[in-house]
Amino acid sequence: MSELLKSIDARTKLAGTNKLEILLFSLGVDARTGRKETFGINVFKVREIMRVPEITHAPEMPSSVEGMVSLRGVLVPVIDLIKYTGVQAERKPDIMIVTEYNGRTQGFLVESVDTILRLEWSSMKVPPEMLNSQMGGLITAVTELPDGRLIMVMDVEKILAETSHSPDDDLVFSAIQPIERADRTVFFTDDSYVARKQVEKTLDAMGVRHISAINGGQAWDELLRIAAHADSLHKPVKDFVQLILTDIEMPEMDGYMLTKQIKSDPRFAGIPVVMHSSLSGMSNQQLGRSVGVDEYVSKFEPQKLAAAISRLLA
Repeated sequence: MSELLKSIDARTKLAGTNKLEILLFSLGVDARTGRKETFGINVFKVREIMRVPEITHAPEMPSSVEGMVSLRGVLVPVIDLIKYTGVQAERKPDIMIVTEYNGRTQGFLVESVDTILRLEWSSMKVPPEMLNSQMGGLITAVTELPDGRLIMVMDVEKILAETSHSPDDDLVFSAIQPIERADRTVFFTDDSYVARKQVEKTLDAMGVRHISAINGGQAWDELLRIAAHADSLHKPVKDFVQLILTDIEMPEMDGYMLTKQIKSDPRFAGIPVVMHSSLSGMSNQQLGRSVGVDEYVSKFEPQKLAAAISRLLA
């Protein structure tokens, strides 16, 4: 399994190419449907893959949290994705995917891992409403492989939010100070419902108007519409939008490509772009700056996000 991850460091060159690499895994055959579904997670969020180690169970945890394991002296929470998703599988999970994002490390128990695939973000589509409802909003993107398999990318930020202390602590948002300029508008895009709600609460606490999109492709279309409207009035786009906030991982167009499009279009001159992502490593921040991002803020840190937005809007 270590062979799957040995070249992750070399994958930084994917930035700005609208490509991603995902690790495929399964939760087993669901007794309710008789199908073995295939899921995916961005390899940038995967630290290692191992056989399930000994787990220390702890009281007063959500039912899908199996307990804790010690990895090189660090206690890491372990989440059983089979229990979390409600899949009725006969086999117990054999594999633990150790993930790192939002500045946290956690283990995900799965039945098996398959391989790593390189795909175009343009091939990743927003999940149909029926699938979204069936999976409880857990799927952020889907794509079909040549062999007919449907690959579903999980909203791992939602999993983390629902199995740990919620980032939507009202005390955190109440400490955010409103900005003096009430006429500012922020355009933001994110495919995670949990992340979008947090951005909304942050901007509302700041007293800032906002427009949003649910993926990079939709965001670019909307920004082009705003630019066309500004042109028709012979005004600059920055009269209508004063800051753009983007996630990295999104169907149709990722945040790197969206930023390149914005920065290469002179109509958006003078509008800062903030990258807001759970991929919080230094390499990801450097990749963001390489495509022209003005600031990089990790997700689920609303006070830091508010500070960055206030500084750039000032």
